[in-house]
Amino acid sequence: MVFILFISFVILLRLAELYLSARNERRLRQEGAVEYGSAHYPVMVCLHAFFFVSLLAEYYLSGPHSYHTAIIALYLLLVLLKAWVINSLGRFWNTRILRLPGAPLVAKGPYRFVKHPNYIIVVAEILVIPLAFDLYYTALIFSLLNAAMLYVRIGVENRALKKYGSQT
Repeated sequence: MVFILFISFVILLRLAELYLSARNERRLRQEGAVEYGSAHYPVMVCLHAFFFVSLLAEYYLSGPHSYHTAIIALYLLLVLLKAWVINSLGRFWNTRILRLPGAPLVAKGPYRFVKHPNYIIVVAEILVIPLAFDLYYTALIFSLLNAAMLYVRIGVENRALKKYGSQT
């Protein structure tokens, strides 16, 4: 029961993020934002969708599981950190790499300390969510796949940031 409640909560948060992202994306495109990395975006979407499929499959195919309250609490801390990232980027936050020419680089919130805080949080989420229920295969496989995806994505984003001097 804890697993179903937890995964439902995570999925609802992701859907809310996608809604906000789509709203911000529409506004940014209306303002003339340029997209980078559109070729790898569908791969990233599939990776994140299959992450949830893998969570469910491993949970139900691998027998009885316990859960770890401390790891679930860590995930909730990650949710708060992601909210800080989203709030700091405001109308610029979305799941695509959209750059609005002339927009200033965001340098508040966690961006004062690190260049890509959202990606750090996503790396932690992909590890923490399955480990909360001892789903080691999903944690390992999707951590590796996500690392490969972020290698590509951060390279594209850094080039876009350099070109426009924007972190939208």
